[in-house]
Amino acid sequence: MADILNAIQTAGGAGVTASLSVSGNIQIATGTGTDVAIGSGTAATALGISSVTRGGNVLSSPAISGATVLSGSATAGGAQVLTSGFSAGDTITVNGQTLTFMASGASGANQINVTDNITTLLGKIDALSGASGSSVSSGGVITLNTGTVSNLTVSSSNSAAFSALGFTSTITRNREGGGTAGTGGVIGNDIATFTKESISGGAVTAYNAAGTPVNLQLRWAKTDSASLGAGHSDSWNLFYQTDPNATGTTVGWVNTGQTFTFAADGSLTSPSGSGITINNVTVSGQSLGSVAFNISSGGLTQYASTSGAVTINTITQNGYAAGQLRSVAVNNNGVVVGTFSNGQNLNLAQVQLSHFNGTNYLKAMDGGAYAATEQSGDAIDGASGTISGSSLEGSNTDIADEFTKLIVTQQAYSANTKVITTANSMVQDLLNVLR
Repeated sequence: MADILNAIQTAGGAGVTASLSVSGNIQIATGTGTDVAIGSGTAATALGISSVTRGGNVLSSPAISGATVLSGSATAGGAQVLTSGFSAGDTITVNGQTLTFMASGASGANQINVTDNITTLLGKIDALSGASGSSVSSGGVITLNTGTVSNLTVSSSNSAAFSALGFTSTITRNREGGGTAGTGGVIGNDIATFTKESISGGAVTAYNAAGTPVNLQLRWAKTDSASLGAGHSDSWNLFYQTDPNATGTTVGWVNTGQTFTFAADGSLTSPSGSGITINNVTVSGQSLGSVAFNISSGGLTQYASTSGAVTINTITQNGYAAGQLRSVAVNNNGVVVGTFSNGQNLNLAQVQLSHFNGTNYLKAMDGGAYAATEQSGDAIDGASGTISGSSLEGSNTDIADEFTKLIVTQQAYSANTKVITTANSMVQDLLNVLR
């Protein structure tokens, strides 16, 4: 048998080895650039070999594929295996998260079996980075996708196996299109990918200081997942559109910088307050200043859906367009209310009821007004009485009585005038007699 094995190796040339396994099977392995072909026949059948045409099954980068196994020994007719494979206990670190190689029984996003293939490995890397679409080309070149949310850093404790994948050192790549990761903006080059990897957050009409309406578009991007295991949680970032026409390196979407975290039941755990405030918001050149997002209890819920669908029940805003003052009224609380052309009512002033300890010492002013003096004391708020809006004050004079007095006075005046006239006539007659 040894002679047969030597003959096979000699005939196969460099890179071909032949050996006898413990189970009595002949095992033939090729090099990375050598194919082996064995014709069928009576002698071959006696050795347990049928017609075989097999390419090299121990591969090194770049001649790898998605089916290439991460570790193991070459077997005739078996799967392709990395030249330098990974071992149990080796690790690959993706953005600070560790992927550990297991001999078997791997579970969760942070473990992988050494007998898994490159396609499985790329899926694990994508899961840890939060991106998608990493692949290996037909030429054996691995392409990792950074996504648009964060930069990508990948390293391994097994440099030889990492090199067999085509990576000679730690991978450090900025997210697609460049810019600041995580809390930065999505530039024009990234928008198509960002839209694909995020979900709509609805839109709301906001108003700047001049009352100009601005359409504020929102989107949600997931940055972490509880499915990755311990130390991870379902987390999202909220983005708003700053430039609908952004291209190239111009920023189109801005991350608010606030992470929204959800519990296993879908309830919001962070932020724990009533909402967030975003400063220096600008949309299409219109400055909105600081915009507050108030999120009521139970107002934001995460659901386990793989469709990427989002349901927006209500989004309300308390801004309004510019308007002109149309009318003024006073309500029963003494508040002067202005009504504007945009339908808004604003409190402009308030009429306050007050009294004085020394009411009789008030100083009379022009126009029926009075001023406080040292003798009257300061005004004391909360005087008894009410204010009747849109009402005229009733007169405190009895008109009928005053008219009666006026008539009596007029009649008395007329009577006195008659007496004086009669007296004058008598005096005139007396003077005439004396003459």
